[in-house]
Amino acid sequence: MEASSCLRYQVCGFGLSWIWLCLLLLHLLQNCSLVLSDSPYLVGMGSYDITGPAADVNMMGYANAEQVTSGIHFRLKSRAFIVAEPDDGKRVVFVNLDACMASQLVNIKVLERLKARYGDLYNENNVAISGIHTHAGPGGYLQYVVYIITSLGFVRQSFDVIVDGIEQSIVEAHNNLRPGKIYVNKGDLLDAGVNRSPSGYLNNPAEERSKYRYNVDKEMTLVKFVDDEFGPVGSFNWFATHGTSMSRTNSLISGDNKGAAARFMEDWAEQNGLPKQTGHANSDDFGSLHLPRRVSTIIPEPDEITDDLMQLASSYKASGGRILASSNITRRIRNTQKNNAKFVSAFCQSNCGDVSPNVLGAFCIDTNLPCDFNHSTCNGKNELCYGRGPGYPNEFESTRIIGNRQFLKAADLFNSASEELQGKVDYRHTYLDFSQLEVSVSTSTGGQQVVKTCPAAMGFSFAAGTTDGPGAFDFKQGDDKGNPFWRLVGGILKKPGKEQVECQAPKPILLDTGEMKEPYDWAP
Repeated sequence: MEASSCLRYQVCGFGLSWIWLCLLLLHLLQNCSLVLSDSPYLVGMGSYDITGPAADVNMMGYANAEQVTSGIHFRLKSRAFIVAEPDDGKRVVFVNLDACMASQLVNIKVLERLKARYGDLYNENNVAISGIHTHAGPGGYLQYVVYIITSLGFVRQSFDVIVDGIEQSIVEAHNNLRPGKIYVNKGDLLDAGVNRSPSGYLNNPAEERSKYRYNVDKEMTLVKFVDDEFGPVGSFNWFATHGTSMSRTNSLISGDNKGAAARFMEDWAEQNGLPKQTGHANSDDFGSLHLPRRVSTIIPEPDEITDDLMQLASSYKASGGRILASSNITRRIRNTQKNNAKFVSAFCQSNCGDVSPNVLGAFCIDTNLPCDFNHSTCNGKNELCYGRGPGYPNEFESTRIIGNRQFLKAADLFNSASEELQGKVDYRHTYLDFSQLEVSVSTSTGGQQVVKTCPAAMGFSFAAGTTDGPGAFDFKQGDDKGNPFWRLVGGILKKPGKEQVECQAPKPILLDTGEMKEPYDWAP
């Protein structure tokens, strides 16, 4: 019943027939609460596969030319969230990718497709695309030279599947827009990230370090979406820890710990029958769940599959496997009809900087002793120093553990979220040339001095890598001197000028990427 119909009758007369009519109208008015929603927003969620080529494509993250895909640990997704004001008000789109990062070129092509579908409804101002920073996804989809050297150039398959997936996840979220509420919650997660450069952190002034309890950000912030009719339908959260539980020698496509956490929470929601939600998640609950295998969207909807087909499919035995009951097949196919909304959960990356999921610390692979504290080396060599995750030496187990810890914290924040977000939907977007910024800084005498940034450059310490993925040769972290041989090698590509050298000091320049333009721009 429409709202106008519900409000049409205000006064009831007397007499038996009128009493019955009044009771009927009161019942209808109570049911009108579903229509007369006081929710200030429309919310919509969607997800789509972005796994990409699973063979012979270099992975994005470690810049290791020998790390190429050769299979799948688990599939990757694009997850989209739309919040809109009713009555054609403002709206925003946030997309979280199971990828190392988005790219300028990906953004441009996604926006072109959205414009073709929706006109100016979604544009560069109100669409934000972010990556979880997994180092185990196919590369070659970025547009600057320095990011695609190890993939030997642009990889069309990697690019297309990401653009397609983002578009389809946004389309699904758009089609699912319904009245709903939004809640926010936050809390500390202490055992899913450590500082992989604690010596570097100690170089910060004491007064700066005194502002924080830990040497990395331990706070998780979660946003919960509740459909007025279906109840909880999704969430996303920000938490800082690198997508490096999977090592630089791994060759299986994986969403790493954040991709795993998202799968755990979506399966948990499905097992708990959300939108019905009760209780808190704990490790025992999670361990007892039978997590269903994810099924591609190319599989038909359940109502398109006949009983005969299901019986036939379940009669085939996998090599070395087990017979699947036909009821299992039906349950494994996620129903996306509107009366059974798909729960979407994203685990987003925030200020991960030097935050590592390898929480046991960094050790030398030759001696099993801790690495040199200041330079992360072993007998002067950076390539022998590796961080260890909680499942060491099994990196798949480390991925599961760190993902599970994030999932358990997110589920707890999800269940206890009570602070409702209010206010208008708005957004801000701007372009900045970071090579031409003027910044006012304090001087040692207490005055102010205006300094200017300069084009990007990669230093000698960059080439040493990190304890999550060591570099090669004789580079060391914390190197502020450099050496003549590598200066000569870097200078062959582009010798930095005096102004650039002075601007980047005290960091010695190995590659002057911000000023390298051949065959096209090496860096933003």
